[in-house]
Amino acid sequence: MSHKLRYAVNCSILFTELPLLERPAAAKQAGFDAVEFWWPFAEAVPPAADVDAFVTAIEDAGVQLIGLNFFAGDMPGGDRGLASWPKRSSEFRDNIEVTIGIGERLGCRAFNALYGNRNDFHSAAEQDDVAVENLTLAARAAARINGTVLVEPVSGADRYPLRSAADVLAVIDRVQAPNVGLLADLYHLAFNGDDVDRVIAEHTGRIAHVQIADLPGRNEPGTGTLPLQAQLTALAAQGYTGWVSLEYKPSTSTVDSFGWLPRERRGSAGLENKS
Repeated sequence: MSHKLRYAVNCSILFTELPLLERPAAAKQAGFDAVEFWWPFAEAVPPAADVDAFVTAIEDAGVQLIGLNFFAGDMPGGDRGLASWPKRSSEFRDNIEVTIGIGERLGCRAFNALYGNRNDFHSAAEQDDVAVENLTLAARAAARINGTVLVEPVSGADRYPLRSAADVLAVIDRVQAPNVGLLADLYHLAFNGDDVDRVIAEHTGRIAHVQIADLPGRNEPGTGTLPLQAQLTALAAQGYTGWVSLEYKPSTSTVDSFGWLPRERRGSAGLENKS
């Protein structure tokens, strides 16, 4: 393959057989130089000691944190973000400074803001207005460290309103901040029936981050039917130079699930990794 894309491991869905703070080192041992996480704490504003422990684990592993989610509520319980929830808006806003602060300490510049499910207490218009306010605040904070706020379509959550790339781009257009971009998760897009090839052809310039998993199953590339290698090649050909994060559930062990990606291609910028 000719493209020189950079790969990262999402350590919230991979290496889950290990305690969270051991996962960055495991990613390094597997040949990767970069990792990303969903929000790694139980609350929007965790104790400072917990934040310090997380930062230290990344630093000690010798990997780069390239992506971090803002607090998204109770993900195992079905929450998918707080940006659009009026009743929990203060939690999202309180979390902004913590998230951007971690990014500043670790050199992370991409922050994923899950939009939030529709609820029965507020109209869709009310929720969308709150989301625009909160995404604007997040973008302003991220801009202080040259960061980007990401917004993504999500599948598997019936009440999550952003399902296609067009849905997300409409929100980004309302926010009107230059540092808000589309997170193109090729699995979510395909699952929701979006035309992934068309999204790549028409909107690569607005894609700020890419995540992959195969369909069906959300497992590693090669376990399903998505033409992921062709799509990644197309992204590179269209000028995408950002990260491709592995955000899949391994069908066997985490380490075995990397077999599709030769070790020499796992390190950032094509650098040779020391094992």
